[in-house]
Parts: sequence; C-alpha cells; structure tokens
Amino acid sequence: MTKAPVPEVLPTVAMLATAALDFPGLTLKQSPEALVVYSAQPLTVLSSTEVGGGLTRVRYLVNRHVRRDYDCADPSADLVAFARGQGIHEAFVGQMTAVLLQTAQVQTLRADDLTVAIVLTAGLGNATAAGLSPPATARPGTINMMLFIDACLTPAALVNAVITATEAKTQVVLASRARTPEGTAATGTSTDAIAIASTGRGPILPYAGPVTPVGWLIGRCVRTALAAALTHTL
Repeated sequence: MTKAPVPEVLPTVAMLATAALDFPGLTLKQSPEALVVYSAQPLTVLSSTEVGGGLTRVRYLVNRHVRRDYDCADPSADLVAFARGQGIHEAFVGQMTAVLLQTAQVQTLRADDLTVAIVLTAGLGNATAAGLSPPATARPGTINMMLFIDACLTPAALVNAVITATEAKTQVVLASRARTPEGTAATGTSTDAIAIASTGRGPILPYAGPVTPVGWLIGRCVRTALAAALTHTL
C-alpha cells in the first residue's frame, strides 16, 4: 500500500509582539492586557473556555492576562466585564492566563486548500499529570490554545481536532521534561483551555484525526508554537 504524500507546509512563526494573524477574515488585537481575535464572519467554535465554553457561534475570541495572585469569586462575570470594557458587546469565547502575553506565539500553516492558525500562550507553573495528580487548588500557569481552521468541520470533527491538538500538546510537554509537584512527568496543567474555531468554508470535513490533512496541520501548529513558547518558561 502506498502512503499518501505529505502535504507541503508553508510555516510562519513569530512572537505576537511583532506578528499579525495570517488567516483570511481574521484580525488580532494585542496588548499587555489581552489577545483579541476578531472574525468578520461568525465562527463555529468548540471550546473548554471560562466564557463561551461548549459549542457556539461567535466573532470574538479573547485571551486575557491576569495577575499571578488573581483571585475572583466569579471569574466568568469578571471576564465578561473586561470584554465589555474592550468594546465587545456580544457573545465571545474567553480564556485567562497569568502568562505574559509578549511570550505568546502565533503560527499559520497551509497545505493545498487548507489553512490552520494558532494563537497560544503557555506556562507550566501548574504542571499536572492526568490520572496521577490529585485534585488541588489551581495555581498560575496554563496552556491556552486558540486554533483557527479555514474549513467546514462537523461537530464530530471539532471534537476530533481537540483530541489531535491535545495529543500534540502532551508530547511537547513530555519532551520538555516538566515535572509535577509529586515528581511525575507532566502532561499539561490543571487549567489548560482550548478553542477550535471553524470558518465553515469549503467541503465538509468529517474527521480531523492526526493523519488527516487538517489534523496534520493542527498537530504541526501546536508542536511548533508550544515548543517555542516553552523556551520562555522553562
């Protein structure tokens, strides 16, 4: 059986302090307080975020910077109030991080008619190992990923994309040799958040596993951006 050819990839990786989000229809507003991605058309987003989690349709995705000693009884309401102060008066998907946003990474990869981009922040001060780390109060340090896919993913494919991105994230964290407080190899942090956003353009993609063209791009985006981000935290 012959193997399918590996698609040609044209990467762009940069620090957000100097980078634009090279993705059709999206703009990125960056400041020390937040990363705000705006889409001219609503995106279908599946996320595990503080605000807008689940499956939704939005034009804004936000990653807000908070202090390491941030302590709020209602962080969701606080994030909504922050977004309103940024001029966002509609539904949005929102994350929070104590990582300095100038260490964030943006990357765009293309292959054939597919484009995948990522906006990522990463810290490992809250390292955990899934299934080994006991329940505990979260501390600062998290990996936040916003992935943008210029394609039409089914709901099942969006879930598939979360799995693919998480597999890639976990392997990068393992390669970093980060350890949990208990001394085991870390697989992530206890407060990691992910958002997968699909434009809905083009043919329907029912799968986004690691060996599909779109899954391959997702994995490469996560690997490259996270590895670069962790060089600033380890």
